[in-house]
Amino acid sequence: MDSLTWGIFDIMGTIAFAISGAMVAIQRKMDIFGTIVLAVLTAVGGGMVRDVLVGITPPMALCNITDFMLSMIIAVVVSLVYSFWPYSPPHKYFMLWLYNMFDTVGLASFTITGMLTGLAREAGNPYVLPVLLGVITAVGGGVLRDLMAHRMPGVLYKDIYATAALIGAVISCALQNYVDTVTMAWICFVLVIGIRFGALYYGWHLFHPRANWRRHKRTG
Repeated sequence: MDSLTWGIFDIMGTIAFAISGAMVAIQRKMDIFGTIVLAVLTAVGGGMVRDVLVGITPPMALCNITDFMLSMIIAVVVSLVYSFWPYSPPHKYFMLWLYNMFDTVGLASFTITGMLTGLAREAGNPYVLPVLLGVITAVGGGVLRDLMAHRMPGVLYKDIYATAALIGAVISCALQNYVDTVTMAWICFVLVIGIRFGALYYGWHLFHPRANWRRHKRTG
């Protein structure tokens, strides 16, 4: 595994998800402690689940405090910026755009760190472990964030989210014998970003099962 590439995307994902976690906490009117907790949980939660699944114990986030400290600092900075931001109705849409942007960057970045971790294990099928670890790392922190914020995890019902990570990881794994690790990682990043923003812009959704209630006209 290319440790430099992994490290770059880990930092990118940590920053992006810490910001999105802090924004959710502020929107839910949490205090500074709650904001820090949600930012840290969003940033390192998926990676900790990934590490436990592949037998990396204790998880890397507990051995290296960089991600923790970075997440805490970001939570404080976001809180201060929000406190001094002159609020007006148009800012609501700008904040939503910022949230989606950072959440998408975090999704793409952590898809890559999870996928590279799986590829480095070289265990069994060349797709199953890397793809699953990529998706779990990408969405795990967001799921924990939403549960802590008393929201249904967006990955279960909203526009294309985990599917973007899944597609990016599968295609990237298929290219691993044809391109180097750095190129493969950036291809995955672009794919996930493109699919996710496409879903947001065009309103793409997965199929939602709905009960087909038919009205039966009474006769007689």
